[in-house]
Amino acid sequence: MYREEQAKPYVIERIVSALTYPTTGIIGVIWLILGWITKSYPRKFTQYHIYQSIFLSLAFVILDYLVRIIANMFAYVPIINRIIAQLLYWFNMPVLFEYSIIQIFIYSLLIYLTVTAFLGKYSYIPFVSDNIKQLLR
Repeated sequence: MYREEQAKPYVIERIVSALTYPTTGIIGVIWLILGWITKSYPRKFTQYHIYQSIFLSLAFVILDYLVRIIANMFAYVPIINRIIAQLLYWFNMPVLFEYSIIQIFIYSLLIYLTVTAFLGKYSYIPFVSDNIKQLLR
């Protein structure tokens, strides 16, 4: 029973873990720096969410750059440039409440991650969560 209660994250850990997602990991990095300065390292729950938010933010930036580079490379190919332009338009055009498909996906993912962290649970994203858990072992 004692171990079970100790395994539950504290309220401040849940708040920091939840805030690290919408701030693209900045709150988490600040929390890690404060822990390093005070020599009180965060528990696994908080580390999991901090590292996952940083990884997802970096992955999003890299994916964004890759899509831009690929779109610019194919801009000079006659037929493919129109197909890519049409696909980019479809994914970025307003669909629901002036949000595009990409924005709806990103905001839904952020809400899922933030809510599960605030509830004190480990969120799961295939490939990402598995690698973060292996990192924390």
